[in-house]
Amino acid sequence: MVKDYHPGRGSHAFWPKKRAKRIYPVVSAYPESEKAKIMGFAGYKTAMTHAILVDNRKTSLTSGQEISVPVTILECPPIKIVGFRAYKNTTAGLKILGEVWSKDLPKDLERKVKIKTVKTEEQMKKIEPEINKIEKLRAIAVTQPRLSGFGKKTPEIFEIEIGGKDPKEKFDFAKNILGKEIKAAEIFKEGEFVDVSSVSKGKGTAGVVQRFGIRIQDRHARKKLRHIGTLGPQTPRKVRHTVPQAGQLGFQTRTELNKRVIKIGDDGKKITPSSGFHKYGVIKSDYIVLEGSVPGPKKRLIRLRPTIRTGKVKFLVPELKEIV
Repeated sequence: MVKDYHPGRGSHAFWPKKRAKRIYPVVSAYPESEKAKIMGFAGYKTAMTHAILVDNRKTSLTSGQEISVPVTILECPPIKIVGFRAYKNTTAGLKILGEVWSKDLPKDLERKVKIKTVKTEEQMKKIEPEINKIEKLRAIAVTQPRLSGFGKKTPEIFEIEIGGKDPKEKFDFAKNILGKEIKAAEIFKEGEFVDVSSVSKGKGTAGVVQRFGIRIQDRHARKKLRHIGTLGPQTPRKVRHTVPQAGQLGFQTRTELNKRVIKIGDDGKKITPSSGFHKYGVIKSDYIVLEGSVPGPKKRLIRLRPTIRTGKVKFLVPELKEIV
């Protein structure tokens, strides 16, 4: 009997384990949408605590009872749409068809990028004749960290996909929101499930025990205890990438799926302790409370999108008693 050979089968998990290119992530995949709308948002990780909810799941053992749930609080100041970019499909993948910038750009944006003279009308006229060629349309969004509670000034700039199936409808929607502020409550609802993307906490260089969780060697048989036993077989005569070795740990882009939105609020004073949140400060703007944990340290930007895996997810508005 010949054994099957599948060299490409199996998960490589989070390979390669290397540092992220920048401190906030790129979201490249979004769920499909029937109508034109913004498909994401962003907020700053504030703190983790727990909330008291009434369990309204019918099949749960604690149905109807009060339960404690771990939650993460994100401060979500309104984001400003400063432009949008159209992409067309080619044999080499997506290519930029054109982009439009708003005339009303935030002053703090100069801290991040230098924008040349904006000619909004001319940019519009270049794209309009080729609307039917648009494959993807993405809004260019800028955060407003001055409205948050931890004193940051330099904004982040990133693209958020505009959902929908009709290119003309998406283009008209993009023109309508150009230069406007978007709030989290306009995109998400309480009880909805979202996916979170972030750059995890950086931990520098680490050895194989901490980085891969390998077994510490027997102290009576080997001189080196916190090392792997071998770098590989004699053939092939190379060290494979699957062999655990020391290197970078943390500061890597990670996405976690299906976090339930417990609450969306516009007054941070209601949930901020009298002394402020440890290592963050006071929530001065809108906020979102998510069920569970979120990758990354405090003050890091967290990207949100509607959940892309809707198989076992059920929309259920939580009965929130208090946030402790």
